[in-house]
Amino acid sequence: MKSVTKIKHVVLSGGVGSRLWPLSRKTKPKQYLDLFSGKSLFQLCVERNEFLNPELIIVGNEDNYQLSRDILDRMGKEKYLEVIEAMPKNTAPAIAFAALLSEPDDILMVTPSDHLIENAEEYHNCVYRAIELAKENRLVTFGIKPTRPESAYGYIESFGESVVGFREKPSKEKAKEFLLKGNFLWNSGMFCFKASAFLKELTEFQPEMMKSVKIALKDMREGFLQKETNSLISSISVDYAVMEKSKNITVIPSDIRWSDMGSFDALADHLAEKKALKLDDKGNFTIGCNRFVSFIGVSNVILVETPDAMLVLDKESSQDVKGIFEKLDKEDSVLVR
Repeated sequence: MKSVTKIKHVVLSGGVGSRLWPLSRKTKPKQYLDLFSGKSLFQLCVERNEFLNPELIIVGNEDNYQLSRDILDRMGKEKYLEVIEAMPKNTAPAIAFAALLSEPDDILMVTPSDHLIENAEEYHNCVYRAIELAKENRLVTFGIKPTRPESAYGYIESFGESVVGFREKPSKEKAKEFLLKGNFLWNSGMFCFKASAFLKELTEFQPEMMKSVKIALKDMREGFLQKETNSLISSISVDYAVMEKSKNITVIPSDIRWSDMGSFDALADHLAEKKALKLDDKGNFTIGCNRFVSFIGVSNVILVETPDAMLVLDKESSQDVKGIFEKLDKEDSVLVR
């Protein structure tokens, strides 16, 4: 009797969303903020993939695992597997944990928990195509058809579903060139593959990391990785570890209205479109501020307020907020906790 393919949804929830500081903190990063019609990006991510009827694997960290649990509890989700890192080590080890906890032929649909996708029908079509390719032992990534020359994203140069190469985050001018060429896609950070296919490539390209991941997993207690063995794992993204080296990559060009909601300009554009944010006639606006604010002589200025911090920035400088977070983090400031 032919076995039924088992789909597992691997939710990567360890990010801190540093470019959305001061809203996003280590103990409540952006994926847990209820900014989207009363829902969080984490909840939307889980709901979005329910059509697969998958088994859930949540890879998070000690700072935020309880937030995931609370949301899943409110959603009525009782059965899921957790891997809780003592310290985040980027996406390659996170996916490796999930793959090692799966059967070789299980197909993993890997998604960051902090992205927004609005074209559900097209998303379903892309995922079904990815699963077909994953069954053929391909490593599948999702490329987003760009709508603007964005310098905050990595790019995938492609020919149909064939990957020509991966490109780092470009300058604004280079991003304009990519857009004009027409065969460059935004790198979404979403993947689909058999557990065995991914582990085979990871073992080939990152043998030492694989050894340390297995040791840490063996030392795991009730879903919690132990600090001593977790700390020995190299921190590396799945793109650097596997995708940019493998000859077995396929890309699905996608038009799914995708955003990583990684900065205030992206968040503002979305909220304004949904009429959840009020802009003045110069494009200025506030987030989290309950007081009267008037902007004079300036345009495209964002004022963000929390009980303990205030941020004022030009919309065009949204990517620079990460530098403030990193500075405060280096100082061990309570403002990032």
